[in-house]
Amino acid sequence: MKDEPQRSRQRRGEELRRHILFMAKDVFLETGYERASMDTVATRAETSKRTLYAHFESKDKLFLAVLDLVRELYLHRLGTPGAYAEDPPEAVTRFCGRFLQLMVWEAQVRTCRLIIAEAERLPGSSSTYFDAIFASTYERLSAYLAERYAMDHADSAALAEDLLARTVLPRLFRTLLNVDEVIKDMPEESALAGDVDLDAIRRLVAATLPG
Repeated sequence: MKDEPQRSRQRRGEELRRHILFMAKDVFLETGYERASMDTVATRAETSKRTLYAHFESKDKLFLAVLDLVRELYLHRLGTPGAYAEDPPEAVTRFCGRFLQLMVWEAQVRTCRLIIAEAERLPGSSSTYFDAIFASTYERLSAYLAERYAMDHADSAALAEDLLARTVLPRLFRTLLNVDEVIKDMPEESALAGDVDLDAIRRLVAATLPG
């Protein structure tokens, strides 16, 4: 492959595929889906179009693979409620707070806006994003509530949805509409109390949880 840059030749297989995905993610966020081109992605990834198409046969397939990467990175950063505290109300509080912190991070806000912009033309991508970010979060919280409060699945799922609607959606909606400012830098869990109003979330959680 004489047309491939030296750095690209040093990457192979899964390493190259992930490198392309990270570069493609940046391109989609910077330009939007419509203006993003496979040429631009190949150039940014320092690889050839032939190699790019060997891994992703179309821009749609590349976009969906980027959403899988976003899900993987997001769920790793989010974790599960039990990892935040031993006390169940505090664990739920901090889990909801971390979800909010991640969702109002600039990179995630831009991703969400991109998905909304393409939802009518690419409904599969919007469904994938919802399942990756929102449904996965609901499921993790629901499973924790079911275990800690001996609830059946329907009740724990309804409670998880109610809690996240109360604690996350108002600020997320304001942020998407540029009413509230985004978090610019990568949101670290250690900065949670400074990035979100944990006391307000704590009060909502205390008023909503059983008992």
